[in-house]
Amino acid sequence: MNYWLMKSEPDEFSIDDLQKVGQEPWTGIRNYQARNFMRDSMQIGDQILFYHSSCKVPAVVGIAKVASQPYADFSAFDPESKYFDPKSSPENPRWQMVDISFISKLAKPVTLSSIKACPELNTMALVNRSRLSIQPVTEQEWQQVLAMGT
Repeated sequence: MNYWLMKSEPDEFSIDDLQKVGQEPWTGIRNYQARNFMRDSMQIGDQILFYHSSCKVPAVVGIAKVASQPYADFSAFDPESKYFDPKSSPENPRWQMVDISFISKLAKPVTLSSIKACPELNTMALVNRSRLSIQPVTEQEWQQVLAMGT
C-alpha cells in the first residue's frame, strides 16, 4: 500500500464535503508530476492524508482512500469548466483523476506549522515541495502525522 497527501482548498471542497458525499472524483489536477502520481502509482486502497490548503490554518484534517483506478479527467473536456484544456480530448486525454472515499476526520488538525516543527517530518514532501497538490508520504511520515492528529 502507498500513502499520499492530497490538497484541497476547504472553500472549494473540504473534508466535511467528502464526508457528506462519501466518494468524489478528484478532478482538476493540472500539474504533470501530480498527474503522474495518480496515473502511474496510485492503487485502489492506498491511504490519503486529506490536507486543507490556501486557508488561514493549512492542516491535515482527515483520512481518505483511493477508490478507483485512474481515468480521464472529464473536466478537461468541458469548455465551461475552469479546468478545461483544449488540448485534451476523450480520445487522447491529457489529464487523469481517481475517485477518493472518506474514511475519517482527525481528532485534531495537524497544522503545517506543527509538521514543519517536527524533526521526524523534516524530509516530508509537504515541507520541501510544498506547492505540489498530490505528494507521496512514507509510512513513517504517515504514522507520525496520525499520531499528531489524535
